[in-house]
Amino acid sequence: MRTPTTGPKRRRWPTVLLAVVAIVSTGGLALLVAAGGPGVGHFRTPEDRRAYEDAYAEALGRLPEPTATHDVETSFGTVRAYAWVHAEHPDATPVVLLPGRSAAAPMWGDNLPDLVEHRTVYAFDTLGDTGLSEQAVPLRDMGDSARWVDEAMAGLDLDRVHLVGHSQGGGLAAAVAVRHPDRLASLTLLEPVMTLGMMPLSVILTTIPVSLPFFPDSWRESALNRIGGVSDDEVDPDDPLARMIAVGSKSYSSSALPSPSVLSDADLRGLAMPVYVAIASDSSLAGGEAAAEQAKLIPDAQVKIWPDTTHSLPMQVAPALDAELETFWSAQD
Repeated sequence: MRTPTTGPKRRRWPTVLLAVVAIVSTGGLALLVAAGGPGVGHFRTPEDRRAYEDAYAEALGRLPEPTATHDVETSFGTVRAYAWVHAEHPDATPVVLLPGRSAAAPMWGDNLPDLVEHRTVYAFDTLGDTGLSEQAVPLRDMGDSARWVDEAMAGLDLDRVHLVGHSQGGGLAAAVAVRHPDRLASLTLLEPVMTLGMMPLSVILTTIPVSLPFFPDSWRESALNRIGGVSDDEVDPDDPLARMIAVGSKSYSSSALPSPSVLSDADLRGLAMPVYVAIASDSSLAGGEAAAEQAKLIPDAQVKIWPDTTHSLPMQVAPALDAELETFWSAQD
């Protein structure tokens, strides 16, 4: 392992992996243009599953201890959901968190300590992706993906929630808002990929070679770092979350997971709930300034480009973002 004695401090949050795993880990360009066809996400071998579960447990250990762990049955499989129940604020509308690709519930480790101070929070592992949810039936499109989220919330007796999604989870949250809006007190989109616009062409072109199985790991990591807007020495590969994502992206087949669809102008104008949109100023995979402008079509939208951030915005500015979101949610309670 490299241990540089000079240069930038190595970051605890795995910027690069969270920034680009949504497009590289399971097929690069193919993931951008189409899902892999009907199928069920799965670990490639029993050994892969055990290795992932060990890495997952270590990453989960960074989070506040959940009040409860739920395995919720839906039409498409069993959804793993963690709850942090805030008994002192029973009237505060709960938050439901949807993670980015391959990140699962542990990705919220930097945000949860703040969020759980004010209200009950639930974090889902995405069905058909890495994590401890168990897919049983293929997801044909984003309509099916939105349905399992709605069914999971119903199974937890969540009638009104603040729904939050990062990256691909943002695209999923948007799909829920379009198709199943009745449960949503608000919608929060953090760097939502392929939702307010397509990814930059430079990112797409870079992912083509690094997605090939024979591409050397060192070259792949450097290419991903460039996309993430950081140098090689700024990312700590031994961070538990980074390790979990790396193990999962190699050991789990999720090529059939539907990719988000860019919302039409009519879809955006039809969102009746309050919406908060956070876009990164640098290396945005959501579409940058163009995405921020598109989000302004939403009737009741707060749109912010966060300075000095990349696609890993939720953990880069966790305290400031968490405080701003709590203010936004409180206004809807």
